[in-house]
Amino acid sequence: MKQVPITRRGYDALREELVNLKKVERPRNIQAIEDARAHGDLSENAEYEAAKERQGYIEGRISELQYKLSNVDIIDPKDIPKDKAVFGATVVLENIDSGEEVTYQLVGPDESDIKEGRISVTSPLGQAIVGKNLGEEIAITAPGGKRQYELVGIL
Repeated sequence: MKQVPITRRGYDALREELVNLKKVERPRNIQAIEDARAHGDLSENAEYEAAKERQGYIEGRISELQYKLSNVDIIDPKDIPKDKAVFGATVVLENIDSGEEVTYQLVGPDESDIKEGRISVTSPLGQAIVGKNLGEEIAITAPGGKRQYELVGIL
């Protein structure tokens, strides 16, 4: 598999989640399974079923995180050129119709958070931004209609 770009912040968040699942959630869930077993008949034990279902989720997520973390290429936004919008760059867009400016950092899907100004390079807007130079226009069709932006800054 090819290396997947991620910022240090995103890598640290995934690593922290993995450690939490292994050291906190897994042992807690194992205890919940043991407690539920102590209640007797497992065929009608909803607590046992819920704990077993949670165990499946935890183990699946641990596997997923281990796989992702083993295939990452950590990108430091400070080391990227500022002449083109690329992964890790922070871009400033101006809405051509309203003049309103928005700032986003281009990140991977696992670390995107629109409330914090981080959008995925795989999102429609992210895909439209990647590769653009200062002054270029970006047009996307969003659920709210067509929007046009100008790339006015790369930080």
